Amino acid sequence: MARILIVDDSPSQLLSIQRIVEKLGHETITATDGTTGVEAAKAHLPDLVLMDVVMPKINGFQATRTLKREPTTQHVPVVLVTTKDQDTDRLWGIRQGARAYITKPFSENELLEVMERIFSQQKAKATE
Repeated sequence: MARILIVDDSPSQLLSIQRIVEKLGHETITATDGTTGVEAAKAHLPDLVLMDVVMPKINGFQATRTLKREPTTQHVPVVLVTTKDQDTDRLWGIRQGARAYITKPFSENELLEVMERIFSQQKAKATE
């Protein structure tokens, strides 16, 4: 079981993602904006962050960049989960340090595949 931080300003999206993640057997922590998400990541050191992009205070790109520059959270993988579906957005998200980019709406299987891939990569990296 992993600890997953979900950051999304939409209560319905937050609840939807939380239900999927908990159904998969993981513990969840939630935040409703980028600033609170960064604070939660520092406080709880999750195994994965699922981050919306379009949010108040600081957006998901800025929050991802902040997490990747912070020594205590730079190892935490971030998946951007957003309605922004342009290739330039995907590229910018990866450049900010995101490990993956999922476009809303997405299926439960799509989220599961991305999470499994990241956890598999983390496990392989830990055994090197």
